[in-house]
Amino acid sequence: MNDKIKVISEEILSNNWYTLKKFTFDYLKPDGSRERQSREAYDRGNGAVILLYNPEKQTIILTRQFRLPTYINGNETGMMIEACAGLLDKDNPEDCIRRETEEETGYRIGEITKVFEAYMSPGSVTEILYFFVAPYTDAMRIGTGGGCADEHENIEVMEMPFSDAVAMIASGEIKDAKTIMLVQYLALKGLLKQ
Repeated sequence: MNDKIKVISEEILSNNWYTLKKFTFDYLKPDGSRERQSREAYDRGNGAVILLYNPEKQTIILTRQFRLPTYINGNETGMMIEACAGLLDKDNPEDCIRRETEEETGYRIGEITKVFEAYMSPGSVTEILYFFVAPYTDAMRIGTGGGCADEHENIEVMEMPFSDAVAMIASGEIKDAKTIMLVQYLALKGLLKQ
C-alpha cells in the first residue's frame, strides 16, 4: 500500500443498499508533516457499460429510465438517456456487460471491445466502470429488453441515429457521463459519422 496514507479508523455509516463508510486517516503532506483527515466513501461495487453501434445504419442503442438521484437534483422528469450498464455481480466485466445487454436491450452481441476504465466520481464513490463498445445488427435482437422485473427495472430501448445522440449531448438532453464518454469515443475513432 501507500506509505503516505495511514488509515486510523473505518466506520460503517450505512449498509442498507450498498455500504457507506467513514474513514479517518493520516496523510503525509509534501512538506513531510502528517495531517489527519476524514472522508466518506460509498462502495456500490464496480460496473460495466457498453454502447452498441451499427455502422451500416449509423445508429446506436441507448436506454431511457427513471433515476431518482437526478430527479431530486433538478431533473424535472427524472428520466435519463443512457448507454446500457450494470453492476458486476461475481462475474468479470465482459460477462457482466453481455448479460446486461441482453436484459436491458434485448440484443445478444458478438464481438466486443474494451475501450478504457474510469473512476466516475472519485471524490466519494469507489466504483471503477469498465467501458465497452460493440457493433450490432438487427439480426442480433433476441428479445424486447427492458430490464429485469424482479429488479424493478422499467427500461425503454431506444435506437437512434448517431448524429441525433451527438446533438442531444450538445442540447443537454443526454446528461449521463458514461454515455457522453462513449459517444465521444465513437466520434473520435470515426466508427460512426457525426
